[in-house]
Amino acid sequence: MTADGRIRVPSDLDAVTCVAAEDHSDTDPGSVERIWQATRHWYSAGMHPAIQVCVRHRGRVVLDRAIGHGWGNGPQDPADAEKIPVTTETPFCVYSAAKAMTTTVFHLLAERGVFSLDDRVCEYLPTYTSHRKDRTTIRHVLTHSAGVPFATGPKPDLKRMNDSEYAREMLGNLRTIYPPGMVHIYHALTWGPLTREIVSAATGKDIRDVLADEILNPLGFRWTNYGVAPQDVPLVAPSHATGSPLPAPIAAAFKLAIGGTTHQIIPFTNTAKFLTSVVPSSSTVSTAHELSRFAEMLRRGGELDGVRVMAPETLRAATAPARRLRPDIAQGLMPMRWGTGYMLGSKRFGPFGLNAPAAFGHTGLVDIAVWADPERDLAVGVVSSGKPGGHREAKRYPAMLDAIAAGFPRRAAS
Repeated sequence: MTADGRIRVPSDLDAVTCVAAEDHSDTDPGSVERIWQATRHWYSAGMHPAIQVCVRHRGRVVLDRAIGHGWGNGPQDPADAEKIPVTTETPFCVYSAAKAMTTTVFHLLAERGVFSLDDRVCEYLPTYTSHRKDRTTIRHVLTHSAGVPFATGPKPDLKRMNDSEYAREMLGNLRTIYPPGMVHIYHALTWGPLTREIVSAATGKDIRDVLADEILNPLGFRWTNYGVAPQDVPLVAPSHATGSPLPAPIAAAFKLAIGGTTHQIIPFTNTAKFLTSVVPSSSTVSTAHELSRFAEMLRRGGELDGVRVMAPETLRAATAPARRLRPDIAQGLMPMRWGTGYMLGSKRFGPFGLNAPAAFGHTGLVDIAVWADPERDLAVGVVSSGKPGGHREAKRYPAMLDAIAAGFPRRAAS
């Protein structure tokens, strides 16, 4: 166990680096190397036991690498623990990057007429009516403007997290803190149960099955659904709270927003209970390679390998700005642009590198991202297993994102 919450950074980084198949035939190798050097610099801060980065450019995988250890080198692990290097195929929980998949499912179902985004939630969940919630639309839920950003009432029983009847009862008891549609505040705790139960009520199917049947299975994905089968739990590499605990005032705000600090939450998310659960906001298990491939489908306007997931017009509407640039709790109070469920990039701010106004996707806790940038012909997945609080090297992660954006010039959107 390390005193400062950091991992033991190996002296030979090449010895803990995995490089998968890459195609540099239409890419400047120097740009790829600069991205990887920025990734190595980020890893060397000692806040992430493992990092995966996969970048597709014009459909080609130009970078697909991993560095570090999947098991055995967390800050709580003893120095003599067996250390198993990460590979590009090691799956991890990617937390709120799950919202990119869930948002895609919602737009797919709306396109097919299963529901309208402007339908009221109570048309599908009849108990969702008290405390002004009867005004809530599906669009309000997707855009984090449903008025229930924080869980109110009794603490939920996590043993019943997959129980729909219980979830609907708890959702029905929620109190709004502002009228639905009035403002945007990131719904970290309530978004998952709401989206899961809306899809279940509207389709009669588990959202996990909808995602699998409509997208993942036709495209041959191994992972990228909500949770995994019980027999796959040992294959999922753990996440680790790293760095020093947050100062008390920040920790209190963090607990209100997402239910606890990383040091409190992460141990539970490594359990079989969570890793087999269906939480459309946070229980997706994937790799950077698969996240990048999902983003490639989005970059191509909703189609990949001959499989049409949704119409380009649907995706254009989903990624049109729906909220003004303003400080956002999902981005550490940095300004953020939002579409209808998707996070959007911008020129000066944003989660997908500098000068990326056409980029869209979603981030995950902490330093995880999946995005498409049509103006650069990019589709990217970034996964990291450390969950640090504030630390002096925190800017190394956005510097790596900036290196990705800088490595591929923008072109005029078609």
